[in-house]
Amino acid sequence: MLVEAKGVRKIYDARGVSTLALDGIDLCIEAGEFSALAGPSGSGKTTLLNILGALDDPTEGTVRIEGKDLATLSGSELADLRLRKLGFVFQSYNLIPVLSARENVEFVMELQGVASGERRKRALAVLDEVGLAELANKRPLEMSGGQQQRVAVARAIASNPLLVFADEPTANLDSTTAGELLDLMAGLNRDRGTTFLFSTHDPQVMEVARRLIRLRDGRVIEDSRRDGG
Repeated sequence: MLVEAKGVRKIYDARGVSTLALDGIDLCIEAGEFSALAGPSGSGKTTLLNILGALDDPTEGTVRIEGKDLATLSGSELADLRLRKLGFVFQSYNLIPVLSARENVEFVMELQGVASGERRKRALAVLDEVGLAELANKRPLEMSGGQQQRVAVARAIASNPLLVFADEPTANLDSTTAGELLDLMAGLNRDRGTTFLFSTHDPQVMEVARRLIRLRDGRVIEDSRRDGG
């Protein structure tokens, strides 16, 4: 079992008002899955993605990654887990504007302590894999939104993480570009065996996901798999 959540609840308190974002989520993600958390705004999908990705803590319940209870890990151990085992792709790309595409892809590997020559070699290889070899020296503002998101995917997979979390990765893209990005990630899932978990309200993502987990009001209301998933 790659990721396991049991009885996960999340309550936000703001100005004396409590909001229940997640209400008793039980969920398991296996290695090699290509899955999507789907639902309207306010359904809890991004909150759940952040908790599963060790970016946020549940109010109640447990989350385990490779059998390790995240609640037992220190802050530095959680940071190391995110750095070495998990990849992240965000709606807003989150690229560093002063760095080139290659340097952005190298960034996580640099934090991991990978030697500079090896970082460069792996970054160029993965940029070629996502179809952006010719843009290796371009900065984010010199690229289209779709190209920036491909760089973000390249950065996420360059260190061979166990699991890539993608939060609304197609939200800022037109349908054609979104389709190309989804084809890319599906190919990485198929060829590399990279596990992907999306949060989305995009019908295109729901169409290609091999497992669809629908949320409403912080609860799982459907968990279905397609043939081959």
